[in-house]
Formats: sequence, structure tokens, C-alpha cells
Amino acid sequence: MMKANYFNLGSRVLYFLVCLGGITSLSANTETKDVSFDQSSEQDQSLVLPNDPNTPRTSVAYAVKLHQLNQSQDKNLLDLIPAWIDSTPTILPPESDTPNVPPVSETQDLTWFDRKQHDISRWADRTSGKIDHWFGDVDPKKPADATLRIMLDNYWDKYNGYEIKPRIRGKIKLPTLERRFSVVFGDDSLDDEFDNNVANTNIDPNGDKKRLDSRQTRDNNGSLALRWSDFSKKLPFETDADLGIRSGDDIYVRLKAKRAWPLRNDFSFYAEQIYRYGIDSKNYLRTNLELTYARPNEAFLSNQFSLTYADDQDDDLWWDNRLFRQHQFFANNRFNYGLYTGGYYNNSDLRLNSWGP
Repeated sequence: MMKANYFNLGSRVLYFLVCLGGITSLSANTETKDVSFDQSSEQDQSLVLPNDPNTPRTSVAYAVKLHQLNQSQDKNLLDLIPAWIDSTPTILPPESDTPNVPPVSETQDLTWFDRKQHDISRWADRTSGKIDHWFGDVDPKKPADATLRIMLDNYWDKYNGYEIKPRIRGKIKLPTLERRFSVVFGDDSLDDEFDNNVANTNIDPNGDKKRLDSRQTRDNNGSLALRWSDFSKKLPFETDADLGIRSGDDIYVRLKAKRAWPLRNDFSFYAEQIYRYGIDSKNYLRTNLELTYARPNEAFLSNQFSLTYADDQDDDLWWDNRLFRQHQFFANNRFNYGLYTGGYYNNSDLRLNSWGP
């Protein structure tokens, strides 16, 4: 109980007390005056006051409503970033998702590369159907689905020189197992990266200063696992559980949990946690965090931060941060620019190891 004799509280004082936890009541022992609100003062004109006659000004409900009505004045980074973006001039064309190339069905026989791509696509569909048939009768209306991703990463730095890393990642969904199971193969480290990852970090340079290390390429792309997705509907996030083999003879289990949260002002937050244990590689943990500002039909701004721990790495923790903006001028045609920083944390020593555009 807080008492006030001849005590006059302005609405800003009341609002300040609300932010500290609320007010129980205001009263007096002898000669007590009600709390007055002078709306004519310049100090109080910026506040929006509740106008419900059934809510006493000295009640907790009034204090809560006062705080709710004036939340927009609590400026933070989520309010400032949109204003900064709007004030930044640009010479780039507007966003568009209009296709600027003909569909695959019209180009699959034009060149040697088109024909090879079509052959690989048909081979992947046939293979996925055969694997799906191992687990039961195949429903023609629900055929197995296969995706194959082929990448050729190029790296250069003044210490390791120029390096090339071919990377392959494939996934086969199995409808006979209620589409919760799939077979994944290839470079499993690709699944540790963000879905909209814009660049890769060369954390495992080629041996003996080789531009192309065929043995390392074979080991990195030799992963094979059975994946169980969303194994529990009671959990508040999406899940993946893998059981497989990697790097030749490293039998491992891998768990992945992820979730996205919508925020105000067209912001969203994404978190992802990965844990893997292998017979040879032991413990591996990676945390991915992403804050994205994306208005409809506009270029988006994103900050991606990742933290990695592994028993077989020299340092305690590796960290990477990418702040970038992405434009889409046509369907599947994107332009990114931003700033990368990365380093390590070892024995209480936090270091910036690399940075650049």
C-alpha cells in the first residue's frame, strides 16, 4: 500500500511506475487527494490515456491499459531499421518474381547440358521409385520424390591459395513410409547451413595445398543416412533425426530442431540447433540464428549468426556472422551484398579471424 498526503502524480510518473511492475493502489491516511492528470501540460501531451470511464485511474487495470496504448513509443532496433532502409537511396530495379527463361520442358533437348540434366532427373526419379518399393507397395498417385543438388565451391585466401570443392547432396522422400522418412546422401554439412545461405566458409582446407583434393571430396560426399522427420507432433518445433554413415566408416546419429517466430514490423526470427555424434568424429554442435526484415515484394535484409563446436577441431568454438541484403529481379535470380565476419573463441580468447564483403 502506497499512501500520499497532498501528493500529485503526473501521468508520466504513473507510466514510469507501470513499467517497473504496476501500482496496487493510492490512498491517504488523513487528508488525501486523488491523483490528478494534467492533460494540458506539454509533458503529458505525448501520452495516450485510456478513456474507459469504468476503469479508475488508481487501478492496476488503468496502468496496464496505459502501458499498452503507449507501447509504440518504446522505440528499439526493430523500429529504427525500417526507417533507415526507407531513407537509403537505391538504383536497383524493383523486385519481381516473373520468369525470364523458358520452362525446362521447352529446353530439355536443346543442348548437351540440357539433355544430361534431363537424364539425371529421370535417373533420380527411377532410383527413388525403386527404393520406395523396398518398403511396401507403391501408390502410382503418390510417387517417390527425389532432389539432387550439385555445387562447385571456389575458395581463395592468401594462406591456402585457390581451392575447388565439389559438393553433392540428395534426398529421396518415401511415400510408403507416410512421407516422414527419407534417404539422404552426399555432403551432410550442407544440411548444417541456413536454408537461404548466401556463402560458405572453408573450415576444412584441402590437404598439401591441393587445388582439388579427390580423397577429401570422396569422404565429404560419401554420407548416407535414413532420416525421420517430425517424429513428435507435441514438440513446439520441427525435427529431423538421422542415422547413417559418413566419411567412410563414421557411424553417426544426428538431431536437428528448428523454429521460426514472426515479429512485429515485418521482422522474423529463426533458430536452429544441430547435434551430431559419430563413432570417430565424436561430438558436434551447431547453433544457427537469423533475424530477417522482409516486406512483401521488397528486398529483404538478414543477419545470420552461427556458432560451431566440435571435438575434432582445434579451437573451442567457431563463429560466423553474415549481414546481407538480397534482391530478386526475376524468378530464381538473386543479387546479394553484405559483410562477413568470422573467427574463433579459444581459452577465453575471442578472435576475429576473417572479414570482408
